[in-house]
Amino acid sequence: MREPVELRRKRILAVVHARGAVNVSALAAELDVSVVTLRRDVEELSRAGRLRRGHGVVRPVGDAERTTPVPAPRAGGHHVDPAADGGAIALVVPERHSYLYETLHGARTTLEAAGMRIALHIFPQSAGAERPQVERALAGGARGVLIAPRWRSAVEEEADYGWLAGLGVPTVLMERRPRAGSALHALDSVCSDHWYGTHLAVDHLVSLGHRRIVLAARNDSPTARSIRAAFAEIAAARPEVEDWAVVLSAANAGPGRSPAPEDTAPDLAALLRGRGATGAVLHGDEDALMLVQRLTESGVRVPEDCSVVAYDDVVAALGSTPLTAVAPPKADIGRAAAELLLHRLGHPAGATGPVRRVELLPSLEVRGSAQEVRHPEQ
Repeated sequence: MREPVELRRKRILAVVHARGAVNVSALAAELDVSVVTLRRDVEELSRAGRLRRGHGVVRPVGDAERTTPVPAPRAGGHHVDPAADGGAIALVVPERHSYLYETLHGARTTLEAAGMRIALHIFPQSAGAERPQVERALAGGARGVLIAPRWRSAVEEEADYGWLAGLGVPTVLMERRPRAGSALHALDSVCSDHWYGTHLAVDHLVSLGHRRIVLAARNDSPTARSIRAAFAEIAAARPEVEDWAVVLSAANAGPGRSPAPEDTAPDLAALLRGRGATGAVLHGDEDALMLVQRLTESGVRVPEDCSVVAYDDVVAALGSTPLTAVAPPKADIGRAAAELLLHRLGHPAGATGPVRRVELLPSLEVRGSAQEVRHPEQ
C-alpha cells in the first residue's frame, strides 16, 4: 500500500528538524523515495513555511548558518564549556524511526541552546548496528552519548548491555529502560511510562462501555514489549473487561529482521467479530492507520462498530478518521535526556550524584475514533 503523502512529509520534517540541515539527494535515499518526489514535497513544505530550502539542502525554519561557536549558557544551573576536549555530543538513533526522530529533535534543541556541538549517527536496522556507530563517535572524540538502541528482541537488548556499560563517557538512554539488575540498570535513562499510557487507552475504552477489547501491537522494540505486557496485566486486572486478546499489528511487526509475507498480516476484522470485541488499541499508529483502512474495507466501521485508540501519536491525527491516541512525550524525553547529560558534563568526575531513571507520563489525545458502545436496542 502506497505511503500517504501526509505521512511522508511528516517523516521529512522529523528528519530535517532532528539534523538541522540535510542534503536533498541523501534524504531521498534515506526515506526511500525518488528525488523528484522529495523535491516536490520540499517545495510544498517550503511554500507552507514549514522548512527552508536552497542549493540542494533543506533546513528547519529559523535554522541559521553558524560560522562561530555559540556561547554556552548555564544549562540546568550548571555551566558547560562547549570547547572542552573539542568533542561533540553523539546522538545515536535507528534509521527510519519517526517516533525517535521527534525525541531526537527535543534533545537537539536543548543541546544547541547550551552551545554544544552535535554529531548525529544513524544506524541501520540490522542486529548489532548500534555498536560500530558508537565506536566511531568515540574515536572522533565524542564527550557524551545520547542513544536509543533499536533492540528488536530481548536477545539483542541483552547483547548490548556489556559494551554500553563500559563506554567511559557520560551516556544517557532515551526511551529505553534496561532489565532490572542488568549491567545497564545503573545507567542514566529517560523514557515514557508505557504502563500508564496503556492504562489510559484501556481506561478510555472501558469508560465508554467497552467490555471486549483487542490489542494489535508491534513486538519488535522495548516500547512494544512494554505495551504488550502492560495490556495483559491491566486487562486481566480490570473486572469490567470480559474478554481480551493480543495480536501482531502488522506482518512485519515481530522481532525477526526479515519482512514477513503479506498474507500473514492480522485479520483484525475476523478477530473482532469472532470475539465480539467492540474496542481496539493499535500500536504503532502508522500500523493503526493501515488497520483502520482494512477494517473499513472489511465492513467494520470506526468508531460505529469498533472504537479505536492508537498508540504513539506520530501520525494518528492524519487519518480520514482522526484517531484518538496515547501520546508519549517524545520531544520532552529528548529534552530531559539532554539536560541529564549536560548535568553529568557540568560536574567534576565523581560529583554528579546518583544515577537517574526518569519516567515521563504520556497523555491521551481524544479525537473521533472512539465512542460509547451502542446496544442493539439503540
